[in-house]
Amino acid sequence: MRITFLGTGDSMGTPRVYCDCGVCEEARTDGNNLRLRSSLLLEIDNELPLLLDCGPDWRAQMESMGIRSMPQALLTHAHFDHIGGVTEWADACRWREEKGRIYAPQEVLGEVRTRFPWIESQLTMFGNDEGMEYGDWWIKPWRVNHGKNGYSYAYRFENKESGANWAYCSDAINLSEAQKAPLAGLELLVLGTSFAAEPYPMDTRSVYDMREGVLLVGETRPERVLFTHLSHDIDVRLDYGLPSHVKLATTGMQVVV
Repeated sequence: MRITFLGTGDSMGTPRVYCDCGVCEEARTDGNNLRLRSSLLLEIDNELPLLLDCGPDWRAQMESMGIRSMPQALLTHAHFDHIGGVTEWADACRWREEKGRIYAPQEVLGEVRTRFPWIESQLTMFGNDEGMEYGDWWIKPWRVNHGKNGYSYAYRFENKESGANWAYCSDAINLSEAQKAPLAGLELLVLGTSFAAEPYPMDTRSVYDMREGVLLVGETRPERVLFTHLSHDIDVRLDYGLPSHVKLATTGMQVVV
């Protein structure tokens, strides 16, 4: 499976329009820290591409890849930074006379329907609570704690032929032991870590910071780790002293599992 990072930012992206911090200013000039909202493009041979989350930067992400049509997407949860692009996607489907497909747990689909009650005229929704196939891959969601923001879903991907596996967990914090279990034995973990060391009270937070992410990695022991969902607190030019198998994801990065 080929994985392309279309965006690696948190809910506000980088730069933040109101901010003149060093990271935001660098993002406006050299652009190393320029970050659209977190999203992945998944591709395997002989199957249509699969988008993972469809945030408000969807149009810019499609333009950057030269993509004119998106057939299907997985959603992790119904927060705006993860579904804000579905209206533009639906409009693209309307103009192209296509019908897109959204896959997500039923409670996520219910929230999408509430916010966009007309959306199913262009995007057909399919519940994937029990898992779903994507070519030779089995994709299984599980519910994770999203702190003050309630819940999200993470996804574990397993290849039925080779046994290759990886997981995407962009919006989570304080996972229970049961919620950590699907992270065990991974070749690759893509984990959301918004801050290097978030200074705010735990009851106001919603995503792991990098310090906590490293501790989680020590518990679950994946072979490779990429941190995503990065806020303007993170400067990709700095060395954060991360373990050698832990890296920061960057826009356009491609990895293969």
